[in-house]
Amino acid sequence: MKDTHDTLVLGAGIVGRAAAWDLKRRGYGVTIADVDSVAAEQAARILSIGSATVDVADEPAVRDLMSGRAAVISAVPYSFGVSLAATAVDAGCHYFDFGGNPTIVKHQVRLDSAAAAAGVAVVPDCGLAPGVANVMATGLIEGSAASHVDSVQIRVGCLPQQPTGALNYQLAFYPGGLINEYAEPCEVIEDGAVRTVDPLTRFEDVTWDRWGPLEAFSTAGGTSTMCQDYAGRVQQLEYKTLRYPGHGVIFHAMRELGLFDEEPRRVDNATVAPRSVLLDLLAANLPAGAPDVVLVRVEMRLGTAVTTLEIEDVHDGTHSALARTTAFPATALCDLILRGDVDFRGAAAMTAVAPADPLLDELAATGISVTRR
Repeated sequence: MKDTHDTLVLGAGIVGRAAAWDLKRRGYGVTIADVDSVAAEQAARILSIGSATVDVADEPAVRDLMSGRAAVISAVPYSFGVSLAATAVDAGCHYFDFGGNPTIVKHQVRLDSAAAAAGVAVVPDCGLAPGVANVMATGLIEGSAASHVDSVQIRVGCLPQQPTGALNYQLAFYPGGLINEYAEPCEVIEDGAVRTVDPLTRFEDVTWDRWGPLEAFSTAGGTSTMCQDYAGRVQQLEYKTLRYPGHGVIFHAMRELGLFDEEPRRVDNATVAPRSVLLDLLAANLPAGAPDVVLVRVEMRLGTAVTTLEIEDVHDGTHSALARTTAFPATALCDLILRGDVDFRGAAAMTAVAPADPLLDELAATGISVTRR
């Protein structure tokens, strides 16, 4: 029998731990699981929750772990998203993840009929961006009741509060996700039609009190499904990542040199994929753990009228800003669905499931506030 208060978090990294913490705060029983038993047990001990050891590539073991639970939040690499979502449907368990790869999400939403028949919600793209930033944008569009919107621009960045190193950056999450954003085509709306542009292009300068100057450039995954949803209604829509100046051009050079390539190359007596080497070096050499800041700016233009929503969130002493703003949108939506305040069964990205006002109200209770101007 399913326990409607029993939840599972897959992944005991900084985002998974923050998700487990917030689910417990909301009154749910929580088990945190990881392939690294030490990481899972340490997180469980700190949070006073249950722990389990599981390899998420082992589908039967994952299904056994999901069985009988009300919901699972996946904080493991996006490449496991399709199999985990399908396993959750099979186990009769609501499923949420942080997405970020459009191809994976397209496969996940094909579970719509199966998820609806199983009486569960499958909701990828539930993090920061894709995630709450897109919900903010969707809320502006739908709240306007306009049949035609001139422009929606989304700018999001997670930055060290003090720029560091030549890249002016610290490792905030799994480096594979970072390079995925920098390597894949970027969906935009231009002149009302869906198009793709290259990542690490279309640079612009951005000012932001206390944190500027900044740069913004195109990256993949941040529009979630919005381009498909709003083509024809919105004339211009684009997502760009915020960084300190100089960061983007260095990664652009890496991309030009082939360091993002996944095809193995033979070098001397070894065969290796350039991306594997790059990911290993990023993980080994980028700084991590210093106080961070997350910045979100969503701007909608209707004729001469401009409406802007912003989030500025910092490390709260317990969780990094990145962990908070990534984990808490998913836990908030999970709670809204389990409480029955959001009645959704099927598979869709967060923008199609989460109403903006209730979600942002839930986040305000965690200290993540939205400023409107």
